[in-house]
Amino acid sequence: MSRDLAQFDLLVDEAWPAPGRAAEGSWVYRHAGGVTKRANSVLPLGERADLPEAVDRAERFYAGVGLPCVFSVGMGATPGLDEELDRRGYRLVDPTLVMTGPLSADTPDEGVVEVAGAPSERWLRTWWSVDGGRHNAAGDVPARVWAERIVTGVPAGYVLLGGHLDGDADGNADRNAVGRGVPQGRWLGIYCMAVQPRARRRGLGGAVLRALAAWGRRQGADSAYLVVTEANAAARALYEREGFGVAGRYHYRVRP
Repeated sequence: MSRDLAQFDLLVDEAWPAPGRAAEGSWVYRHAGGVTKRANSVLPLGERADLPEAVDRAERFYAGVGLPCVFSVGMGATPGLDEELDRRGYRLVDPTLVMTGPLSADTPDEGVVEVAGAPSERWLRTWWSVDGGRHNAAGDVPARVWAERIVTGVPAGYVLLGGHLDGDADGNADRNAVGRGVPQGRWLGIYCMAVQPRARRRGLGGAVLRALAAWGRRQGADSAYLVVTEANAAARALYEREGFGVAGRYHYRVRP
């Protein structure tokens, strides 16, 4: 496996850790009650001489935990896997861009913004209100509990900004923006970027991103990456304005 090709596959896997993991050769089965495809999919890296049988085993594993079989197909994916899954009728969903940008000395220092070492209840409510409604958990554990386990699974920094930065009172709980930064050596992974509908078009998303970038530079990172679906034109435009460019792509394959 080329670590250069698989670099972002590995970074994303580390920064968005599935509480359940099982290794099968060079593949990893990830599961988190069905909450997010990222944490409930096969990470299929490396060459596999037994490719059809390996897919069969993955299908049996996910059937055993009561989840659909999903593959995350990134730049480091097993050669021939996408074609094998296509032959089996797996749907291609959520084409996603990996975008990167430098954290140079010119990165604006948003030092006045607090970057917490754990997410507050307000942070969690804000993120979940924007991103959580489409996630349904399988089993007895509530979906938001699975989500909290994921976003707190590795050391990270959490930013929450309220509408008071744009003239609103701090108590407006429906006018918040949040983000999460994960230091990973020279890289800062940026996740959980979410702005509540009533807080949009006020510059809060950019302020959260800049606060995380400045914090990441103080943690020793010199570059940042993030992932965004190709369909999310508004978020892509924000990231491009903040100096991010496309460095790679991945997508999911979902068993019919």
